[in-house]
Amino acid sequence: MVRLSRAQMQEHNRAKVLAAARDELTERGFRDAKIDQIAERAELTRGAVYSNFPSKRALYFAVLAQEAEQAADPEHPPTARTAGAALGDFARAWMAQLPLAVEDRHSASRLGRDLLPEIVSDEQVSQPFSQLTSLSAILLGLCLEQLPSPVRVASRMVRVAEIALTTLHGAGQLAAAAPGFGEPFAVVRACEQLAELDLDDTWQPAHLPHIAPARPTDRRWTPPAMTDALRDKPARLDHDGVLAVLGLHRLAAIEEALRAAPPDSAVTAVLVTGNPGELGPLARLTITGLRNCLSAAVAPSAWPRLRIIHDESGELAAAAGVSAVSDATETAVRIQDGRIVARADGYGACHAAASDLLP
Repeated sequence: MVRLSRAQMQEHNRAKVLAAARDELTERGFRDAKIDQIAERAELTRGAVYSNFPSKRALYFAVLAQEAEQAADPEHPPTARTAGAALGDFARAWMAQLPLAVEDRHSASRLGRDLLPEIVSDEQVSQPFSQLTSLSAILLGLCLEQLPSPVRVASRMVRVAEIALTTLHGAGQLAAAAPGFGEPFAVVRACEQLAELDLDDTWQPAHLPHIAPARPTDRRWTPPAMTDALRDKPARLDHDGVLAVLGLHRLAAIEEALRAAPPDSAVTAVLVTGNPGELGPLARLTITGLRNCLSAAVAPSAWPRLRIIHDESGELAAAAGVSAVSDATETAVRIQDGRIVARADGYGACHAAASDLLP
């Protein structure tokens, strides 16, 4: 019999805990699920469960993130040629994940019914989720901006994306609270029409006159191997451009780098948190869910150039010179020819580092 290494045993036990938790959560729901029962199902001790996950909520988020990661890829490539059609396809993919009224209340598709209530119950979770949702709206909006819309006046589409996500999250909550209420296809049609709204959406960051420019520096850039969570592929981090280390309270700041940097410059968002055990899985869940819906709605050629890295260990942040991270972290560096040549810290850092790339 092959003897597993310590790391292999930890990974094996973690997988057992996740499988047991999925069964427990499916049968009982989040509130009635018990850690002792999960441990018994996994044939492990209660302590072994907590050694892998700091809380029941962290375990719940991890189960949902795993479910999202295992979702099937779209059967057909996206075909939308307009912003409205893309919004409709995005909404259709979102609605397809919701449980049907005829399904048993203990079906696996109802695993997520307690997600938003649990987020709302704790500000330490709701504030990061707000920023994760803002990041989702920014990415969806940037995709929509690449597609034609016959009546659009504003060049920015992030507000339209915000309304679409508001509508879809509301539909998800009603699917859990009032099964059978409403017509899913009507929600899809409504989202299609959002692309025709004139919301006077322009990019006007108010604080830019008050931020300091990036500081020159000279540091070798040797990033570790990481995965781009937006595309689920290895990330090429050796390209010239901007890399922003962002805590989960500062994620919306990445739009400043994306708007300010030249079109041929790489932009990378490195997501860090002071609570990786609980908020790390929530971040992975949100970004994976966004990726799944974007894959069904928008051709990869229209996706923003942004790369998203989940850096729960802080390894990539340390390579960028950020040794201590929190949910309030905002540091951006400019990378050129394998070296970090400029750095900015604090409010406005993303714009400062990106604007230094302009001629």
